[in-house]
Amino acid sequence: MGAGSIGCYLGGLLALAGWQVDFVGRTRVLQALREQGLALSGLGQASQRLPATALLDHLHEVPPSDLCPDLTLLCVKSGATAEAAAVLQASLPAGSLVLSMQNGVGNLALAQAAAPALDWRAGMVPFNVAELSPGHFHRGTGGDLRVQGRSEESALQALQEAWQGQGLRLQLVATSSAMQAVQWGKLLLNLNNPVNALSGQPLRAELLQLGYRRCFAALQEEALDLLAAAGISPAQMTPLPPRRLLQVLRLPSPLFRLVAARMLKIDAQARSSMADDLSLGRLTEIDALCGEVVRLAEKLGRNAPLNARMVALVKNWPKRQGRAYTQKELWSALQR
Repeated sequence: MGAGSIGCYLGGLLALAGWQVDFVGRTRVLQALREQGLALSGLGQASQRLPATALLDHLHEVPPSDLCPDLTLLCVKSGATAEAAAVLQASLPAGSLVLSMQNGVGNLALAQAAAPALDWRAGMVPFNVAELSPGHFHRGTGGDLRVQGRSEESALQALQEAWQGQGLRLQLVATSSAMQAVQWGKLLLNLNNPVNALSGQPLRAELLQLGYRRCFAALQEEALDLLAAAGISPAQMTPLPPRRLLQVLRLPSPLFRLVAARMLKIDAQARSSMADDLSLGRLTEIDALCGEVVRLAEKLGRNAPLNARMVALVKNWPKRQGRAYTQKELWSALQR
């Protein structure tokens, strides 16, 4: 549900593993799949393709009423969560397992409120997927998928095995509190998404420039201070603890290139999904990323001026008429 970049990539790998996968998405993406088929690539792996003929009976703009899937992956943007959850509840049998493979930390609660009859689980996708051309989805970074669940659950065990056969690892997280820590850990990394989008550059090129890293580190530090005040300990999602990562991001670029060699194992074509959204004039997930930090600050009776400013910059992007921010421009804009 939500056959965009992440949905097509995750679902496409399952189809290549022999699963029957139904893709529910927007007309633009579905039309490309009907005409071009589905191509998947990334991180040095050989490209794989599902021909259009294998997909035609499984492409839908709304879920068919007779579907009874073993599980559903919810991959819509955060702003569409409640609406998509309500559609799923009207389409799926009560108790159906749905995995929220979305950014942010609040989508599970939104989905549960909109569709309480379904079995909702939080998930986390660590990598970036870019749409290089119609029907071609490219993974540019690595990491293990996470889902809240137990190894004895047959559907999740089968999912692990299917993705493992396609080179993806899925870790099951036993408790909701541990999953929340994972989601906050991922959100901290996702605070680079708007920096990358506004830079107009591929992810690796952006990270190799100190000015952009400085913006990313400032957004992270503001969020970490608020998480500490709230008593929330984010999971460590990189080889470095979050506070140590701040120090590394602020190193001069020659040192950063050496110290962060593992972090820079990024495909040259990788970019944030927010960059795709801005280029296509779509709504972004900025409210589920920097906006979540702002809401946490409000709950604590505090402010998050840098993240609030980043929300405003992304929302005002159309006024820039496609003109990317230089390092100095972005840092100056955040400080206003």
